[in-house]
Amino acid sequence: MWCDPAFRPVAEAFRQVCEGRPGGAAVAVYAGGRLVVDLWHGTADRDGHRAWERDTVVNVFSASKGVLATLAHLYAQRGLLDLDAPVARYWPGFATPTTVADLLAHRSGLPAVRRTLPPGSLFDWNAMTGALAAETPWWSPGERHGYHAVTFGWLVGEVLRRIGGRPVRDLVRDELRVPGLSIGLPAAQAGRAAYLAPPEAAPEEAGQGGQEGGQGAAAPALASAMADPGSITMKAFCNPPEQLTPGLVNTARWRSAEIPASNGHAHARALATLYGRLVVGEILSADVLGRAVEPRSEGRDEVLLADTRFALGYMLPCEIRPFAPDPRAFGHSGSGGALAFGDPDAGIALAYTPSHLITSPAGPDPRWEPLVAALYACL
Repeated sequence: MWCDPAFRPVAEAFRQVCEGRPGGAAVAVYAGGRLVVDLWHGTADRDGHRAWERDTVVNVFSASKGVLATLAHLYAQRGLLDLDAPVARYWPGFATPTTVADLLAHRSGLPAVRRTLPPGSLFDWNAMTGALAAETPWWSPGERHGYHAVTFGWLVGEVLRRIGGRPVRDLVRDELRVPGLSIGLPAAQAGRAAYLAPPEAAPEEAGQGGQEGGQGAAAPALASAMADPGSITMKAFCNPPEQLTPGLVNTARWRSAEIPASNGHAHARALATLYGRLVVGEILSADVLGRAVEPRSEGRDEVLLADTRFALGYMLPCEIRPFAPDPRAFGHSGSGGALAFGDPDAGIALAYTPSHLITSPAGPDPRWEPLVAALYACL
């Protein structure tokens, strides 16, 4: 483990965050182009016998979306992808008249498939991309936005797959080259994954439960939408229905699958490395990154039914997930508490990867606040 003396407040905040909590977690920080914090704590198995180690990874859920976005912008930088081009240029047969930029900014109108998908669809790339290619958008593309919770991965991923000529998981591995970061987890590395216990509600929402984005007393509109089997919100999170299978995220089938919006696996050091390299210009030029992180979708979210902010594939600090004090910070949170972001103004990146999952309808994860506050106090 490592902590630069100048960032000891982050280490102390991490100790306090972990104290008394089950499972394990890791936190990492890049500043000025170098790793300054790399810490982990706790246990990684169901019974609490296997210690969390340097290379323990966890399913980071929607933090995967920022990884996919980075690959898209890398291809744009190379001239392989025109973000303003119609999706059909790269994906013949794609019926919705929308752009690649709209896919990245959650504006394509395709956050869900209307018809209930058959068993096995979640793990069938062709079934999901085929269904989305033929789907009628829920709103006129480009006019509104709504969180493409799971479809984002197949929509953006299929465009990248057609450009790169290989599965998205291979493109992420070979193009981004960040050890400890993968879409899914190769079977040979399954022993590195931490067990994820069933999620519990944040303290102020105890007993309410929720999906990513949440539901409960603090979000009655979202709770009502999640109770309506025909709503766009319910379809976005629960179609294919097998996503609701208890314990699914700990199965070999889930871990080895290619579901780019939600089954990325990483340790904190890997995600902090990715964003740390982004903010210092090692992956994308300043101009390309500047365009990538400009706000594209702001205001009421048609799926989450609250105000959200998105750039081209990256989440921005917003009412529902205020993960950093600088509104120009960019990154993505993940269901249950994973977080990774970069701040180009401060030249920093932070990642937090827990195995103890907590859900809340809105606001920061209670474990983020002390970590983020401690980091900014060090600057």
